[in-house]
Amino acid sequence: MAIYHLSVKTVSRSAGRSATAAAAYRAGCKITDGRTGEIHDYTRKGGVQSATLIVPAEAAAWANDREVIWNAAEQAEKRKNSTVAREFEIALPSELSPAERQRLAVDFANELVARHGCAADVAIHAPGKEGDNRNHHAHILLTTRRLTPEGMGEKTRELDDQKTGKELVTQWRERFATLQNERLREAGHAVQVDHRSHAERGLQAMPTWHLGPAATAIERRTGQRSRIGQDFDQAAAERLRKAQEAGQLERQAQAVDRSIIDLTGDLQAALRERDKAQEAQRLAEWEAQTTANAAAFKAERAAATGIDPRSRYHPDNIAAREAAERAAEQDAQAEQAQKLALRTQRMEAEKAAIEAKRVAQVPAPTLAPVRPPAARLDPAEAEKQRLSRMTSTELAEEIRRRQLPSVDSEVECDRAVMASTAKRRELHKQEEAGKAFVLKAEQAIDAWREQHPLKAKMHDSGVFRSAELEQRVQKAEEGRQALEAVQMQARAVVAKDAELRKAVRSQVVANQAGGRAELVQLEKLHQAKVSQERAAATVRRELEAVPKEFRSMAAGREVKAFGWSDSGSKWQATPAQLKQLIDGYNAAPREARAAILDRLTSDRDSSQQLRKLLDTQQANYRQNDREMGR
Repeated sequence: MAIYHLSVKTVSRSAGRSATAAAAYRAGCKITDGRTGEIHDYTRKGGVQSATLIVPAEAAAWANDREVIWNAAEQAEKRKNSTVAREFEIALPSELSPAERQRLAVDFANELVARHGCAADVAIHAPGKEGDNRNHHAHILLTTRRLTPEGMGEKTRELDDQKTGKELVTQWRERFATLQNERLREAGHAVQVDHRSHAERGLQAMPTWHLGPAATAIERRTGQRSRIGQDFDQAAAERLRKAQEAGQLERQAQAVDRSIIDLTGDLQAALRERDKAQEAQRLAEWEAQTTANAAAFKAERAAATGIDPRSRYHPDNIAAREAAERAAEQDAQAEQAQKLALRTQRMEAEKAAIEAKRVAQVPAPTLAPVRPPAARLDPAEAEKQRLSRMTSTELAEEIRRRQLPSVDSEVECDRAVMASTAKRRELHKQEEAGKAFVLKAEQAIDAWREQHPLKAKMHDSGVFRSAELEQRVQKAEEGRQALEAVQMQARAVVAKDAELRKAVRSQVVANQAGGRAELVQLEKLHQAKVSQERAAATVRRELEAVPKEFRSMAAGREVKAFGWSDSGSKWQATPAQLKQLIDGYNAAPREARAAILDRLTSDRDSSQQLRKLLDTQQANYRQNDREMGR
């Protein structure tokens, strides 16, 4: 029968594993790891029935190459303990045909790709020669990052998160069970699988025992039972003994059951009658309790208000009357609106008739001479007027919008400069490689001399010439010559690059001259606007303070406060015109004073005039105070 299995594992560098090696082993192919240079060749591995690479529709074209995509997955991770791949290991029902098993695995992988946006490498493996011939399974290797048109994107964190990861795995286990059962039903098999454990299903069966690949390999190699296998045999014997004991007890219980008279029918009928009676009693008690609660509530409310519920002044009766009055008022308003609409229609009709009669009596107007169109404003002048109407805030935003990129950034973005920079960097790499080659050749010469001191001495003295040493020396010399050639070419490229950058910089400065001049003018206009707005704000604050100061002086004069009596210093310092205004204001009634003050400050000129009078009073008072002090 079909057995359910789905496990989720990770491929991590901390365990010494790589995505390229995992993909090569499961697909049975050859992959070269571009990060380490290691070649993973599993082309001779048996048991791989099929290997299918599934990528999202929006992924780049290169993602369809197995070697390229798993190398990209490795290159995308920088930490030494990174998780570079994730694996879903699933069991495939032996009841299905190979094509049906492949369809099941690929459909499940397609759902994983659609949900998480990653790539999936589906490898279907056949059962081992020495194992269970029903052990058809598939390895679904997933990238840990989503695939975008630009390449490897963000991590699939939802599967790593401690809160959501377990829940998602549970959902995928349930989904695979549902998909597997659908395929079994379609193939005409009655067997079904369940993703839940025995404990979750309420079963007393013992879980299966998995020996693992290590124990299986030991037994296959030595031909003897491993420690784990021995433990398994002991546990199996114990389970068999318990099953036998349980079977004996079951048989005894069946014998006892057959000796007891079956009263199930009568008992079930009595139980149903009892449940009906209890339900009727609970319903009657609930209705009685509800009626009592309602009566108590009404009585409590009546006692709180102290009013008879039948009285027209009871809150319930008042609310009913108010609702009826609101309904009658709404009806009256609707009727009034209808009458107003009919009256408006009649007035509009009469107005239209009068207008038509008047138009018929008016003679035809004479045509006015056609005037030439007004001259269009110059674009430069129009732009100047537009800027002059802006506030300081709007001008600041306009300056920010017109900001030019830096000269250095423009120089670096020039195509010729970019090509020169790339050539210069390439020559620098060649120079560094040449230096490394010469150093390595010189180290090889030194190492040979240390290993063969006698030959080296005889070679140096001219007794005989060592071909091996001469070859190493020639190799070092060729490296030095090549290095000198590269260095010479690099110096020429550096000089040419400096001249090119100078020319491009001059061109960029010339191209930006007009724009930078406009920015300078805008900055000047912005500063002028800021000064104008500050001055206007000062004047506005002074004018806004006029009513308050006037009311303060009038109040002091009205109550004859210190300095505001007829002989007071403040009153004596007040100009004659301001005295008249204050006395007239105080003589008016209090409800008319606000209107008088509004007339005094009705426009900007009157407010400024009153402001001057107030300033004159304060100046006179300060002058008198200084004279008294002297």
